[in-house]
Amino acid sequence: MEGNTKTFKYVDYLWDQKKADALGDDQVALFLYRSNILGADLRITNYGGGNTSCKTIEKDPLTNKEVEVMWVKGSGGDIGTLNRSGIAGLYTSRLRDLKNVYQGLHDEDRMVGLFNHCIYDLDSKAPSIDTPLHGLLPFAHIDHLHPDALIAVAAAKDSEQVTKDIWGDTMGWVPWQKPGFDLGLQLEKCLEDNPGIRGIVLGSHGLFTWGDTSYESYMNSLEVIEMASEYIEKKIKENGAVFGGQKVESLPAPDRKEKAAQLMPLLRGLCSSENRMIGHFSDTDVVLEFINSNDLERLAPMGTSCPDHFLRTKIQPLVLSLDKNEDLTDVEAIRKKLEPAFEAYRQEYVDYYNTCKKDNSPAIRDASPVIIIYPGVGMFSFAKNKQTTRVANEFYINAINVMRGAEAITAYTSLPRQEAFDIEYWLLEEAKLQRMPKEQPLSRKVAFVTGAGGGIGKAIADKLAAEGANVVLTDINEESLVTANATYKRDVSTYAVCDVTNTESIAEAYKKACLEFGGVDIIVHSAGLAISKALEDTTEKDWNILQNILVKGQFELAQQSVEIMRKQNLGGDYISIASKNGLVAGPNNVAYGTAKAAQQHMVRLLAAELGKDKIRVNTVNPDGVIVGSKIWEGAWAEGRAKANGITVEELPAFYAKRNLLNEIIRPEDIANGVFSLVGILDKSTGNIINVDGGMANAFVR
Repeated sequence: MEGNTKTFKYVDYLWDQKKADALGDDQVALFLYRSNILGADLRITNYGGGNTSCKTIEKDPLTNKEVEVMWVKGSGGDIGTLNRSGIAGLYTSRLRDLKNVYQGLHDEDRMVGLFNHCIYDLDSKAPSIDTPLHGLLPFAHIDHLHPDALIAVAAAKDSEQVTKDIWGDTMGWVPWQKPGFDLGLQLEKCLEDNPGIRGIVLGSHGLFTWGDTSYESYMNSLEVIEMASEYIEKKIKENGAVFGGQKVESLPAPDRKEKAAQLMPLLRGLCSSENRMIGHFSDTDVVLEFINSNDLERLAPMGTSCPDHFLRTKIQPLVLSLDKNEDLTDVEAIRKKLEPAFEAYRQEYVDYYNTCKKDNSPAIRDASPVIIIYPGVGMFSFAKNKQTTRVANEFYINAINVMRGAEAITAYTSLPRQEAFDIEYWLLEEAKLQRMPKEQPLSRKVAFVTGAGGGIGKAIADKLAAEGANVVLTDINEESLVTANATYKRDVSTYAVCDVTNTESIAEAYKKACLEFGGVDIIVHSAGLAISKALEDTTEKDWNILQNILVKGQFELAQQSVEIMRKQNLGGDYISIASKNGLVAGPNNVAYGTAKAAQQHMVRLLAAELGKDKIRVNTVNPDGVIVGSKIWEGAWAEGRAKANGITVEELPAFYAKRNLLNEIIRPEDIANGVFSLVGILDKSTGNIINVDGGMANAFVR
């Protein structure tokens, strides 16, 4: 493709010249802008993959002389979200001077420590292992990317010849080598041997391209990727089939989702033998083409090629032997079918570790699969949190695209197991893992909260999310759910409209939780309403609606959640948000108080029954939550004011004064009560925690 065309078929042209002009001559800002738009296209590079740089002339604060400084993505960053705080600024000359002390491949790890001696900007992010790959090349702007099409070329048999077939003499090629200082030297030599090239293909790894300006580097990258993509698609058309053609026909989309929702809690439990995991499901056309193909059995065990892929997906996936039409309702029968496959996978991973490990290798990590393939249905991933599992899923889709392209060109080749191990268990990667923040108390857990569109339910969801949980917001009002869900960052929450008086509605909400996160760990029944009437004024409708929402809803939620929790075999928590009114007899409260008392006793009954499953069942009793509570917005407030002989406006002060601590009780206080039960008191069940400021007549003992 010639010229700076703005029309591309296989990548998105996202450069906005007005935005670029607004940045003026700020080369660092232009490099960051380029990085962000390159990272926005998953065909170009996935989350955390690749790195970018630019070089500028700055004034040395010690000598007051002009020096060249290289600005490059720091360790662990993502070019799609890269900003000034995520880059490192290094003296280019000092970085190049490291050639004088480099002692060879055995010296790679020491060299990373020496990067810190090259720092110009004291606010720099820690330099990554790829820093010398940018520093030893002379170009002002450089992109190191992992496009699917380029990795397909890099992972194809006879990759060097394929590179020449596509780009002639305009592209260099270097064989696979673990990232580090020596690879930077190889790039430098490739450029010396091939002056005038526009980029370099790294065998089994990715792409380096460059330009004199940020825009030129951007366009060069897109054009090189486009040429590889066109070549691959041409080859696919010539071959007439992808992955050897279709072996299994997919189930219809609704049936795939149904199967996935049924199976995910069971898979989650099997993947959580060492650490609890969060799930993700994908059944895109790209996924289905691969998992339903004749070549699945040959290609899947080969493993991935690009280091960024298998660092997140493990070296290979687990392919289930289940038939797509398998009856999944007999949970124990399916568990018995799957357990041997998981045991075999873990043993194979242990063997891989023991065969490849070195004297200084880090300890073996969790041996459970990350990627699980179910032909005819879809692909599952399981990792420590939603972002990690989603990204793992995306990376394996990248790996599928790589295999698809490489097979079309010549044949797919993966990294040798020892090379893969040396990346996966690299001491520098281990150090990066050790620097990760400590996990939060509810990390790896999924909380399902009813009545979460506002009030107490939303406060509970907020607290559980703040402590690390994924939250599933449910409510009968979709508008309030949309608003509530928008308050969380990506990969934290989802929502489902749920009428707790309707069994099917509850089932659909749980299905959403399973598809989004793999299952449920914490159920909080906070949905409710309050009706305050004297006996003679209480209608059958009043009685029924309270019983249906508070009591029957609690029963249905518990029954269906326990089915999921037993599939997972990870225990769990069920919390009922009841009321002081279930313990204290008061006027004009017969229907509400009776329903709340039923909730409280149901908790005791469930605790007695579910203890063997390690499912803890507890109650939180609010009282007088006026500020921020939805039930006080209507007739309930008027009824309680009338019962106590005061006005509605006097209620907050009245309720604060009547408790022993003279405290106003807020939704956040109820949320703290819930967290204490699910995040701290992990050996408590059948209990009631009163969050009421101290009401002597509600003391349970």
